[in-house]
Amino acid sequence: MFALLFALTNTLFVQNATAHGNVTNSRAALCASGQNQNCGHIIYEPYSLEGPKGFPQGGPQDGKIASANTWFTQLDQQSSTRWSKVNISPGSHTFNWYIKVSHATASWKYYITKQNWDPNAPLTRDSFDLTPFCSASSGGSHPGGSYSDTCNIPNRTGYQVILAVWEIYDTNNAFYNVIDVNFGGDTDEIPPTAPSTATSSNVGTTTATVSWGASTDNVGVFGYRVFNGSNQIGTTNGALSTNLTGLTANTTYNLTVKAFDAAGNVSNASNTITFTTLPVIGPDIVPPTAPSSLHVMGTTTSTSVPLMWNASTDNVGVKEYQIFRGGTYVATVPSTSVQYTVTNLTANTAYSFTVKAVDPAGNISAASNVLNVTTSAAPAIYPAWSPTTVYVAGNKVTHNNINYEAKWWTRNETPGTSSATVWKVIP
Repeated sequence: MFALLFALTNTLFVQNATAHGNVTNSRAALCASGQNQNCGHIIYEPYSLEGPKGFPQGGPQDGKIASANTWFTQLDQQSSTRWSKVNISPGSHTFNWYIKVSHATASWKYYITKQNWDPNAPLTRDSFDLTPFCSASSGGSHPGGSYSDTCNIPNRTGYQVILAVWEIYDTNNAFYNVIDVNFGGDTDEIPPTAPSTATSSNVGTTTATVSWGASTDNVGVFGYRVFNGSNQIGTTNGALSTNLTGLTANTTYNLTVKAFDAAGNVSNASNTITFTTLPVIGPDIVPPTAPSSLHVMGTTTSTSVPLMWNASTDNVGVKEYQIFRGGTYVATVPSTSVQYTVTNLTANTAYSFTVKAVDPAGNISAASNVLNVTTSAAPAIYPAWSPTTVYVAGNKVTHNNINYEAKWWTRNETPGTSSATVWKVIP
């Protein structure tokens, strides 16, 4: 009975994953690949470490930084020997992200532990140099299936932890990934060889199978990525084939495959695979599948609810999604987007939302699951922060539409900046 219950729980957990993105050699990614052991459910979705943005003033609480304060609590276990480490050296280094679901992005930031941090104590803000050694602003742009930042890593020795933060532009959330690294070891800077003899088979109207020959690497191949042009459309954790779904009927694809290792080195591309998906015979009367796993992505406010769902599939291709509040139409977004923020709502009010998919022939899917959400109460508004005012512990202010409370005496320390640790964010 217990085994059956565990299996059922495990299945539901995977199906309801609302995944987004991760660094390819992060602690969670090495759990998914088996290089880290006894990790818990994160092995199924290393891309789901989502928490409030605003680190170091906001974000996950101390001791829960590695898990982003989620239910993946095994990741917060910390000792000098608990986790596999990626050999690294100071200077130029490229961090590679796998993007499961693209989001409008505010920034990418990277922090590193202090030289004298305690590797046998829980990760806290005091463990890190709170000034990011690398930061890239994105201004709301969407990454594709992968994203990379080349950064200049500062001097360190021995075991260190790098914290990578992907801040979302249009929600209050971010994704947190810790990377366990070792300075002074044999740094792996050699990429795998290119995959060989890539081929396609079982080409249908919206599906195809892609296979390739194995790459080799001086340490070991971590996985493979499949690209249509520059857009990543598939990935594996070492398997030499993948079944692609959600393709568009009667469309030519030019695919390549690249291998990558645990250090983030990426191979050259394989040979190009060219095929054309089959056309739909006769009029298209088949509707798309219903969008699934409609959920809140980010933080519900007193006047808005950020929605996200899993993409629909169709025998020809999905054209757009329609969002409904109860039975009332709200908006339409193109098929390239699986999120929408509903605005102009009333504080402390219950709402229900659904989403439907539409194909180019006008066929409309069944509705997604019903999402019931209650907006939060209207936030308290405090006096605007002033650089000339003296504040003492307990004083509350509003700055850039965010509320803060002073922890001690302060003047002319701007809330929300990395140096202004005197201010804490309050609801």
